[in-house]
Amino acid sequence: MLSPPFPDDVPTHPLLILDYQLLKQGDETEKERLWEAARKLGFWYLKNHGAEDEASRMFEMGEGTMRLPLEEKMKYEQGDDGRSFGYKAAGSNAVDASGKHDTIEFINVSKDDALAYPNIIHRTYPSTVNTRMESTITPFVAKSVEVNDTILDIFNDKLGLPKGTLMRLHNKEEHSGSEARITKNAPGHASDRIAIGAHTDFGSLSFLHNRLGGLQVMPPGYTEWQYVKPISRHAICNVGDALSLFSGGILRSNLHRVIPPPGPQSHLERWSLVFFTRPGNSIVLRALVEDSPLIAEAVRDTPEKNFESGSTAKEWFARRVKYQRVNNRVGPETWKASRGTENE
Repeated sequence: MLSPPFPDDVPTHPLLILDYQLLKQGDETEKERLWEAARKLGFWYLKNHGAEDEASRMFEMGEGTMRLPLEEKMKYEQGDDGRSFGYKAAGSNAVDASGKHDTIEFINVSKDDALAYPNIIHRTYPSTVNTRMESTITPFVAKSVEVNDTILDIFNDKLGLPKGTLMRLHNKEEHSGSEARITKNAPGHASDRIAIGAHTDFGSLSFLHNRLGGLQVMPPGYTEWQYVKPISRHAICNVGDALSLFSGGILRSNLHRVIPPPGPQSHLERWSLVFFTRPGNSIVLRALVEDSPLIAEAVRDTPEKNFESGSTAKEWFARRVKYQRVNNRVGPETWKASRGTENE
């Protein structure tokens, strides 16, 4: 059954459409377009990424997992201590400083667990995850890592960093917060019924597969949210906090949020799939000024911004996850403690 089309009468923000195969082949024009997208908004579409079949199987796995009884899913809940891997029930997180609850449930599967399966690195998962780990989740994770690594290598060169610098910060041999996430949002019509509150992403790169509208961005200089229109067989990619900090702000980690789909899509369940690439747990999030004159210059030119987080990737990630949790809420300061580079 086909979903109703995305409506034409809502404000959308155009994104550059980039061809992954051209990027992989080293096409200089396409690399320059990626560089432009990452600096101006930090979001872009990616076509010909080759992960469509893997993504379709991931959606099937997610649907099976979400059909499990809540009691069973809660055995694998992520908890309130800042750990992301596992299940999150709807209403567990705040979406703003007032403490309003979110409307989504999701399952996060660690990259480390997926690639080491059947060995357990971080935690165990529901049976629906385990039965699809080797056939579905591990291939999707591997493909996502390949795509994001290709993009990281391009940014490495564009930033004037020594060869392999960004790859070293995302070393496969070190455990990290990298994870695959399947999200379900129940149908809802009100635009103030926020699924995921305004935020910047925690890590370096996000590789997102949306089937309906609902994602919105706040472009620089704008005062109203703009939808990002989903395009069939196109992923939506974006820069996160870690990469923005490493680059001294050259690469933009942009504010975005998720609300129910607009118009005729609003009565449908909204599903999304994303892979988050995050640095190794021990990596300190700071501008790489010693490694790149370009980054050093960017930091000098923006003295009002702080590119010395003082946190490792693990600490940064855990703080942001922990203080979104409703059970940890004290007041508006809890929400503030969960924020990233958007307030810098």
